[in-house]
This record gives sequence, C-alpha cells and structure tokens, in this order.
Amino acid sequence: MPKLTITLPKPHAAQARVISQAARFNVVDCGRRFGKTQLGLDRAADPAVLTYPVGWFSPTYKMLLEVWREASILFQPIEKRKNAQERRIEFVTGGLLEFWSLDDINAGRGRKYKRVIVDEAAMVKMLMDHWQIVLRSTLADYQGDAWFLSTPKGRNGFWQMWQWGQDPLQPEWASWQMPTHANPFIDKREIEAMRQSMPELVYNQEVMAQFLEDAGGVFRRVVDAATAVPEEKPGPGPYIFGVDWGKMNDFTVIVVLDAKTKRMAYLDRFNQIDYHVQVGRLAALAEKFRPAGIVAERNSMGDPIIEQLQRQGLPVLPFTTTNATKTRAIDELGMAFERGEIEILNDLILVGELQAYEMERLPSGMLRYSAPSGMHDDCVMALAMAWQGVMEMSEPSPSSVVIDDDPVTISPY
Repeated sequence: MPKLTITLPKPHAAQARVISQAARFNVVDCGRRFGKTQLGLDRAADPAVLTYPVGWFSPTYKMLLEVWREASILFQPIEKRKNAQERRIEFVTGGLLEFWSLDDINAGRGRKYKRVIVDEAAMVKMLMDHWQIVLRSTLADYQGDAWFLSTPKGRNGFWQMWQWGQDPLQPEWASWQMPTHANPFIDKREIEAMRQSMPELVYNQEVMAQFLEDAGGVFRRVVDAATAVPEEKPGPGPYIFGVDWGKMNDFTVIVVLDAKTKRMAYLDRFNQIDYHVQVGRLAALAEKFRPAGIVAERNSMGDPIIEQLQRQGLPVLPFTTTNATKTRAIDELGMAFERGEIEILNDLILVGELQAYEMERLPSGMLRYSAPSGMHDDCVMALAMAWQGVMEMSEPSPSSVVIDDDPVTISPY
C-alpha cells in the first residue's frame, strides 16, 4: 500500500511555541494574519488525533465554508469518504473531521470528539453557553482537548477563557496573546502602514490583539489604579482584611488593604483546601499584618469559620451578603475607583474580575451585580468587603464599621 501523506506548512516560531506549551484547553488571542486558521488546521491534522473524531466550529456558516474548502484540499490524500452536504470528512486512519456553524446553540450536541477547534471564537454569540452546555460534554468520552482561536472583540466569553489560561489555579487552561507581528511572514512595513491608517483602538485590537476595556462596566479606571506592589514586610498600617470564602468550585480570597494609604498590600487566593487549613492560613496572615479588622463573608459555611476565628481572638466582623449589602459595597468600591482613592495590586485575575463585573437592572428597578456567566467574583467581593472596613476606619468619628446593619467597633489587633 503506498504511503499516504498530507502536506502542512511548517508552523512559524510563535505557532510552534503555542503547540509546545499547550494544555488541555487552549486559548490563542491573536492579531489579524497571525495564522490562527493554519494553526487550527495543523491541530486538526495532528497525528495524535487522526484516528479519532475531531470537531471544527465557526461562528457562521459563511465563515465555515472558507475553512471547509481549505480542509477538503489539505486532507484529500487521506480521505476515505466525504459528505459535502454534512461537511464531514472520514479518513483512512479511522478518524473524521466534522464542521459546524455555531449559529445553532445545539451544534455538535450528541457527538463525541477527541479535539474541538473553535475558529474566530470571539465572534461566537454566547460562546460560554456553547462551551458549557454542549461542547465541553463532547470531550468526555475521549478525555479530549479544545482550541479557541480568535482576534479579540471586547471583553466577552473569549476574553473570559483567555483569563482562565492566565490563572495558575486553572492548570487545565493555557492562553497566549500573539500580535500580528509574531508572524514572521507579514512584512513589518505592512504592519506600520496599518498602524498609520487605522484608528488607535482598532489597531490595538485587530493588530496588537489587545482586549479593549469596556467603558460600560461597573468599575472604571481599574488599570489606572493597579499600581500597588505586594508588601512582603508590613508597614505601620493599620490593615483591614476582606475575606470571601470558597472551597471547591469557588475560591477563597483574602485581600489586605492599608486603611491609612488605601493601598492594597497583599492578595491570597486558593481553592480545594479544607476549612481548617483555610483558618490556619488566615491566622498566619493575621499574625503577619496584625489587622484592625477582618471583614469576612458570613453566608453559607462562613458562620462556623468566623466563630472559630473569633474564639482565637481575631477581630472578625461578619458580613452577610444580601442584594442590599452587596449593592452598597459594590457602589462604594466603584466610587473609590472613580475618584482615584484606592490602589490595587496589578494582579491579572483581580483586574480581570473587576473589568468583567456586570450590572443588571431587575424588573423591580433594583440593581443586581454579578460576574459574567462562567466567571468568578471572589476577588471583587473580598476587595469590596475590605474597602467597607477601610472606609469606616477613615471616618473622623470613633472607629466602627456597620456590618449586617449593626455597628461593630474596630480596634487595633
């Protein structure tokens, strides 16, 4: 039997780096003409998946057709059967490649894949819903992986996934930011010509692959405020802690704010740790910073943890999260950013959560604040609770903080 060969362009250096550093779920944020579609075809032709089913997904049917034509030529040498109507190619290796348009929320439902490739992912409407409701389940049988490739388009689901790839506590995810000039085959003079002819914001998004900040978010001027650095050696303080509890899916986050300078001094974020270990971790941090107050979430499992910490003599102030208390805390934190009163650490996860935070007006007229679907707000809430304590300590009247609508005296630890 003659040897069957498919010929692929050799990945350029930036593409090769992405391939070598790949995790299970991969998000490649790239400028125009970086070569994302070629990278996707390379991953579809990976010998490791050629004996398995692979699914290719595009935002619209029209965008799908161009890739379908290119793939039909590329895989022709190993083609066993092709169905142009169903956009399906079966290989002599036993694998197959199916193409889907994500115009339909149920695209791919019921299939099982070794690899899923989503091209132009930032343009997919309700990308997170497609991923969480349908696509993630298609990978279960073969413990498959996924690739999301796109030029950015604001801070949407693609950006949320990119954030996961930057989070060291999400080890299954990896992400890269690749501007157009990472492709060595694009003449630098062309890139310069685009820079001169495009509006700056368009150039930053389309060529530099930057996720542009949404001015309509809850928190503004977040990046401007991200100038603080961690304090390895605490200063005179006084310090206030904000604590949002979590265990499995959510994260426990401890934010340390200097009540005098209003500068964030420390951030601890972790999950999948037993509560008694969390208590010890918080106690060790309190021993280091000697906080005047620890504003901690009371809801759910918070009550018994708070009681244990109070028995140890820690100045814990319970915070019961309701729509009213949360709205007040978020509004006051938002004003702190607007007025330039607060400095935060330039931590990618913290900044990302703040920039993504959303507001919804309920039919009753009340506001509801939350993270976008699929994202966390643990850092936001820990920071908001710490800011509540800092605000009260800054008042010229006797130091007290109103938590759960009850005044609680704050005194040095």
